[in-house]
Amino acid sequence: MRQQATFPGTQFAVPFDGAIVSKSDRLCRETRNTKLDIEDLQTFVAVADAGGISAAARRLGVSKSIVSRRLFRIEAELGVQLLARTTRGAALTEAGITFREHAARASAEIDTARETILPTGELRGRLRVAMPLSFGPTHFAPVLAEMAHQHPRLQIHTSYSDRFVDLIAEGFDCAIRVGYLQDSNLIAKRIGPIYGKLVASRDYIKTHGSPQTPDELVDHQALMQGTETWQFMDGDKIVTVQPQGRFKADNATALAAAAAAGLGVAWLPDCITYDYVTSGALVPIMTSYPPPPAAAYVVRPPGQHPARKIRALTDMLIEHFENNPHLWGLDR
Repeated sequence: MRQQATFPGTQFAVPFDGAIVSKSDRLCRETRNTKLDIEDLQTFVAVADAGGISAAARRLGVSKSIVSRRLFRIEAELGVQLLARTTRGAALTEAGITFREHAARASAEIDTARETILPTGELRGRLRVAMPLSFGPTHFAPVLAEMAHQHPRLQIHTSYSDRFVDLIAEGFDCAIRVGYLQDSNLIAKRIGPIYGKLVASRDYIKTHGSPQTPDELVDHQALMQGTETWQFMDGDKIVTVQPQGRFKADNATALAAAAAAGLGVAWLPDCITYDYVTSGALVPIMTSYPPPPAAAYVVRPPGQHPARKIRALTDMLIEHFENNPHLWGLDR
């Protein structure tokens, strides 16, 4: 008769006798999997997905020693090594790869059950969000504050940075990305459009002239975040340009200030340049070749279903875009 292991405090049973581990893992079957704790399972999944104990500890909001103890307990109960510790983190063993799929499904079922029994609409737990420094404090922070008001049992931890955050390795539940998404294994949900333009100061234009076509940009100092390419619309075609310049910054607000100081031309979102353009400190240039519309997205690590807290944040951000078009230049 096929037996099952039931997690303490739950009705979720996991079959064993070969269903969880490979044939070579006899010791695991001999111990009968009888004392698995759901918190230990969730910790193992977090370590497996994050690739290391430190990243998993950040994601779970606990110390590395707690994560290590939980891993030790689950491996002791199973009687088999699930993770091979290395100097770079942790790699799944053959048994770990097999067990991770079952543990992830069990954890997801428990999370769903917990959400189901909560009062309608209530959220709890921890939400770790990475947001861009250029937009986050001014354009997105009010949404997180409102979310905290609506859900007093939800812990919200936000990191503001314009660097490219590795969600899985650094233990974030989701991130807000603005611009053009690169190909990745992340799952993205569009929350609103972002429009931008090429701008320069009047002093710069007076001294260096104003480019009229994308080809002429090669003769101008470009203000950039790194080695990015710029795209412009030529009718229905997209023209790609590799700009060059000596001034770079990883923050759009800093680039707007540099452009206003006359250091060069910059491609920037309307919500960053609006006050500069209104005051005359910056002037739109090369308007016959507008950049293609970009967008803002909520991105999350791959998985079957997003957590309810991520869905709630996404819905609030979409509503924020729709109700505040002036923040993004969508009413101009």
